[in-house]
Amino acid sequence: MIVFLFSWEALAVGLLTFGIVTGGPTTALDWGRFGILAVCATVHIQLTRRQEERRRNRVTAVHIDLSGIWVFPGALLLPIHLTLLLIVIVRVQRWFNSRRPPHKFVFTSFTHAVSALAAHELYQTFASAELENLTPNNSLKLFGILMLVGFCYAALQAIVIGSLLALGGTSAPTLSNVLGTKDDNLLELSTIGLGTIATILLVNFPPAIVILVLITVLGNRLAEINQLQSEARTDPKTGIFNVRGWSESADRALARAARGNEMVALLMIDLDHFKWVNDTYGHPAGDDVLRTVAQTLDDITRPKDIIGRFGGEEFLILLPDVDQTAAKVAAERIRLAIAEQQIVTTDKRGGRARITGRTTSIGVALLGPNGSTVEQLLHAADAAVYAAKEGGRNQVRFADADPPPRVA
Repeated sequence: MIVFLFSWEALAVGLLTFGIVTGGPTTALDWGRFGILAVCATVHIQLTRRQEERRRNRVTAVHIDLSGIWVFPGALLLPIHLTLLLIVIVRVQRWFNSRRPPHKFVFTSFTHAVSALAAHELYQTFASAELENLTPNNSLKLFGILMLVGFCYAALQAIVIGSLLALGGTSAPTLSNVLGTKDDNLLELSTIGLGTIATILLVNFPPAIVILVLITVLGNRLAEINQLQSEARTDPKTGIFNVRGWSESADRALARAARGNEMVALLMIDLDHFKWVNDTYGHPAGDDVLRTVAQTLDDITRPKDIIGRFGGEEFLILLPDVDQTAAKVAAERIRLAIAEQQIVTTDKRGGRARITGRTTSIGVALLGPNGSTVEQLLHAADAAVYAAKEGGRNQVRFADADPPPRVA
């Protein structure tokens, strides 16, 4: 990770130096556009300082910064040295607000700068003349080109920063932690879209760009609300649904199954002797096991399957549109996949450790024979898990045909 970090920064210095040396002269129009973008970015950053700080403190890996709305048009329209000055103004303000480690700040700043340089070269090659002569006839083509340039601008940042995270920048290098979640990428796409609009306004109707300041402030608030909603439904240790999020999704899936007369299975997965892991290696190792199991479940299930953490060492999976045979196959595949895991973690003294040979007891309940609601299926699957444990653990058991009675 350290080699990659310094190598990238050295390459960035070379590319940016070349861009500055070969860049064109600065005009009064360039300074005017720079001033507008710098003022708008500063107002945006200061008005959203609290929201941005709270959003940043809630994530451990990828963070989407909406200030790219101002950097992107600067990258397209300004000489590279003015774009770099704009990035410095934006990033320094962000650093004073967030106080992140300096090496992360420098690395990310260099990445933004190189992405801006690449976007500038693409824009000058394919869209500069089109934007200066914007008409209804070329507007759709121009917007498409600008969005494509924006995609390249964002993709380069995602690849470089994601590579650093994958090499050791995050304790849990899952795909969503490295490249961002679906919501993260939608937010990034929205940022590029607004940056494209800012570019068009800055060239053709500069005063209207003030409206985007209000939109970005509102966007920060909406992003924070969306983050809070996601956190309320997500288990913080594993990144999958918690009981609340899983139950809400499972209820909707059962309603769809009832309308379509589909079969559904519920799997309750209980890790055998999980307390032994915590007692032997420590609770951080136990958390690594939980995260690895959650990632494995996500990897070997279908996109429409609903995965959640029930609590402690128990996981839940709702399998829509499966019969008893398919449910048996899925449960056995999960049992074997967990048994084959080799989890690299630490022991109680912080030394390197590897946990292998973990087994699991799985209970399976079927919609219809074992109940018609999520609660009834949970009771049935729980009883099946106990039967699996009493039968020797490391096995799959199906619930009885009659759902367990409700206890008053």
